[in-house]
Amino acid sequence: MKAEGRIYRVGISGSYGGLNLGDEAILESIIAGLRSALPVEITVFSIKPEDTLHRHRVEHVTPVRELTRSEVRPVLEDLDLFILGGGGILYDADVRTYLREVDIAHDLGVPVMIYAVSAGPLKSQTAQKDVRLALGKAEVITVRERGAKRILEDAGVRCEIIVTADPALLLEPQPLPENTLIKERMDGPGRKVGISVREPGPAAPDIDFDFYHSLLANAADYVIDRYGAGVVFVPMERGERDMQHAHAVIARTLRPQACSVVHGEYTAGQMLTLMSHFDLALGMRLHFLIFAALQGVPFVGLPYSTKVQYFLRELGVETPPLELVNAGRLIAHIDTVWDTREGIRDRVCERLPEMKRRALQNSEIAVSLLKRSGGKR
Repeated sequence: MKAEGRIYRVGISGSYGGLNLGDEAILESIIAGLRSALPVEITVFSIKPEDTLHRHRVEHVTPVRELTRSEVRPVLEDLDLFILGGGGILYDADVRTYLREVDIAHDLGVPVMIYAVSAGPLKSQTAQKDVRLALGKAEVITVRERGAKRILEDAGVRCEIIVTADPALLLEPQPLPENTLIKERMDGPGRKVGISVREPGPAAPDIDFDFYHSLLANAADYVIDRYGAGVVFVPMERGERDMQHAHAVIARTLRPQACSVVHGEYTAGQMLTLMSHFDLALGMRLHFLIFAALQGVPFVGLPYSTKVQYFLRELGVETPPLELVNAGRLIAHIDTVWDTREGIRDRVCERLPEMKRRALQNSEIAVSLLKRSGGKR
């Protein structure tokens, strides 16, 4: 039951406004959890404010990357709670960027919650020190997998770290725009296999894109020949790079005419709905695999980081890490998953409720912190 006569002011910062549907799914779930419990006034610290305003029903958006410390300070000082998270944002290259607002909130005495984050790679001693100091003053720290807890502990974080789960597990499907399947070449007969690629970047510095392009091209050719499937590449990040890498893989296939790339602009909930039209999913990006699991689509993961490995492990889905796979091994694994897809679906469906319960725990903790703050009249 919502408290009467109080408005709770919450700031949320993470990798938002960057056109990554996984991050937008996280933000959508955080907002929904808060609004279902309390009357809240939400400020999102966004990379692209116009995109955030378009996608989410929030009162305020702050162009966080454009503001100086003195400019962002008045935005923070009026908050009842500042949330950093969720997502994989505590890694060497960008950790200082994400922790700036945390430090300012601490200076202002604003309660801080570290919300369902992942961590790593976190090898720099300077980055570890920054994390240790900033997180050590937080009211609560939750992480979305055990691996993140260990990385933060290794960095010297000594306060309690609660292992929950990814907020995107609570995402609800949304209706697709009219004629979406026709526009995306997914309306015809035959099986459909969805594939997700990702670009190398600071959060995944060790990816050999030439190797994995060849690997995915071989896999695409195999499912086209073996199952008579059409292959649809799903760019979870709508910037140029996911699209470029998808087309680069298609260029290496023997049957590019059987491949297509999702080109439309969709919300996270709409992409979740689109996922239900696949018979099999093969992917690298974490939230592509989360969407497949939520829709009961059998999937093959290619873990490029510990966050993906831990998610698959929790679901009881075995897949070797990306660097240990060759084309033959991947094709054999695809065949195994296809042959045992009903059992895999049952196992995933059996484990999802517990993971969703832990995902909901993030919101319950945030609401508890807000109620303790008293809110603004």
